[in-house]
Amino acid sequence: MHPVELIIRGRRVVIGNDIRPAALHITRGYISSISIFEDVPSSALEVIDADPESIVMPGLVDTHVHVNEPGRTEWEGFETATRAAAAGGVTTIVDMPLNSIPATTTLEALQAKLEAARDKLHVDVGFWGGVVPGNTGELAKLWDAGVVGFKCFLIHSGVDEFPNVTERDLREAMPELARLGAPLIVHAEVPGPVDAACCASSTGESAISYETFLRSRPREAENEAVALMIKLSRETGCRIHIVHHSSADALPILKRAKSFGLPLTVETCPHYLHFAAEEIRDGATEFKCCPPIRERENREQLWDALRDGTIDMIVSDHSPCPPDMKLRDEGDFLKAWGGISSLQLRLPVMWTEATARGFDLSHLVEWLCSAPARQVGFNLKGSFAEGHDADVVIWSPDREFTVEPSMLHHRHKLTPYAGEALRGVVEKTFVRGQMVYDGGAFSRPSGQISSRST
Repeated sequence: MHPVELIIRGRRVVIGNDIRPAALHITRGYISSISIFEDVPSSALEVIDADPESIVMPGLVDTHVHVNEPGRTEWEGFETATRAAAAGGVTTIVDMPLNSIPATTTLEALQAKLEAARDKLHVDVGFWGGVVPGNTGELAKLWDAGVVGFKCFLIHSGVDEFPNVTERDLREAMPELARLGAPLIVHAEVPGPVDAACCASSTGESAISYETFLRSRPREAENEAVALMIKLSRETGCRIHIVHHSSADALPILKRAKSFGLPLTVETCPHYLHFAAEEIRDGATEFKCCPPIRERENREQLWDALRDGTIDMIVSDHSPCPPDMKLRDEGDFLKAWGGISSLQLRLPVMWTEATARGFDLSHLVEWLCSAPARQVGFNLKGSFAEGHDADVVIWSPDREFTVEPSMLHHRHKLTPYAGEALRGVVEKTFVRGQMVYDGGAFSRPSGQISSRST
């Protein structure tokens, strides 16, 4: 029996759906027990008391992060991405198979990722593999090597190293994924409606107008893609996860498919829940992402879908690039790179918006911690329980701040959240009992590679 090494305790500890005074007893990086606040054995080496009004919560899990290393490390990188994560109370991220070079579509490419991440991680990191035309033979190798699942695009990904798949490609890959028990996560836009919208657009439309860009990525592209994936999941038995969902029009068919017991989950992102198309200024290309931020009424329907469980989780889709690729001087939405930098801000953005709509801390933990951890098989993360990783965030729910780019720790500071007034300040972050962030100070990198539980 190993002695308790650390106790983290607070008056507002989130345990399941309950918020109560409690003490987390931590031994060798795991929660060895959860006890009453006053239970502090004399053998404990260290006791950390949260402020009485602060929240002690499971560390956030973000399953949609583009780290871009190796190959495009000037876009982000493991060291800067995981620092930003730690500062945002995120204790585990899962790296997307693009936009790195090579893309994570082969075992060799995964090994290059693992080598690139060595000694750079401030938080724990897992990896997605990719499904591209012709790589079905690599899927079992990647799965056996520990990836948590596989991503595909139904439309051009934006980078040539990660080509999109067709229905024919999916009919080859999905039976293999079903055999493995591996989930397929899908960028669910199909090209047809996008091509038609671009062909129908007037040459006189201004590329600096957000409305022009919004019309170029119509809801129909998402709606048709979702319908296709539901059909293929039903035929193959393959688990499907829809990433960064934005079209409210597709929510009824998603809800229906889930009611029939289809192995289907759905995520959305803070930018779809916080911003509205009507408020985006001409030329403000830092707001460009695909699918796009849609209208205010669409946003509120996404919130309703979180309420009724149609949407399961909220992840960042942190997708950075060098600022010059955003073409801010030109303001051209059609040519600018699409992607939003937000890894550090998911907790305060969602707390600010959720409380305004009557949601509470138990909802926040489910959307930001527990559901993402379950999705990728990280069964020891995302909630407080005996034997789980001691991944903890202590944060103040009442402190307000205005987002200043200089406070962000990811590599590039351009973000649509600049100037936004938010509530919720991260005070301390712990990964497996190690304090990795303390009020602006970081420890040395001590994160590990995470694999799904078997």
